[in-house]
Amino acid sequence: MTASAAKHDLRIYLQDARDALLWKLEGLSEYDVRRPMTPTGTNLLGLVKHVTGAEALYFGATFGRPFEAPGLWVTGDAEPNADLWAGPEESREQITGLYRAAWAHSDETIEALDLEATGRVPFGKRAELSLHRALVHMTAETQRHAGHADIVRELVDGATGLRAGEPYVPAEGPAWWDAHRTRLEAAAHEAALRAPAPGLGGSGRNP
Repeated sequence: MTASAAKHDLRIYLQDARDALLWKLEGLSEYDVRRPMTPTGTNLLGLVKHVTGAEALYFGATFGRPFEAPGLWVTGDAEPNADLWAGPEESREQITGLYRAAWAHSDETIEALDLEATGRVPFGKRAELSLHRALVHMTAETQRHAGHADIVRELVDGATGLRAGEPYVPAEGPAWWDAHRTRLEAAAHEAALRAPAPGLGGSGRNP
């Protein structure tokens, strides 16, 4: 595979993840895109804000092409988790618009440099990295957070899928899914009963 083909493939997978993450916000109210859905506060708009800062870091400052975006909490430039939620004064359009601008800037960096081009991250043990590694990292990072968004969106209103028209789950009604969940819960309880008690060896069931 040529370097240009490898770069092309990496950009496709990164863009797929970007698009999926933004799509998870579509059709939701201001409250629902911001509401914390896990004990640590994971929310949809915060995920977008976070990857905006990551794009700016890995394709901007790392390669001497700065782009102004929310700083990641690991840099020490902001309070912990400041990049993972949006304040009431920060509009959805502002955050999603900045994300699109950040990835446009990233794409310019990717286009301008060879995969072997080396940059320097301003923190961490792996300070020096190639554009190829930065692309792999940001693709994995964005896909990971798109997966978080999958779960958060399902918790908010039950919507699933990678993109519009592609739910990637069986097209069954609520009654089927209720029965399916009940079946999984029963299977989990049965597996727990079959497992040995903590600290005990052997492969038999609990007494």
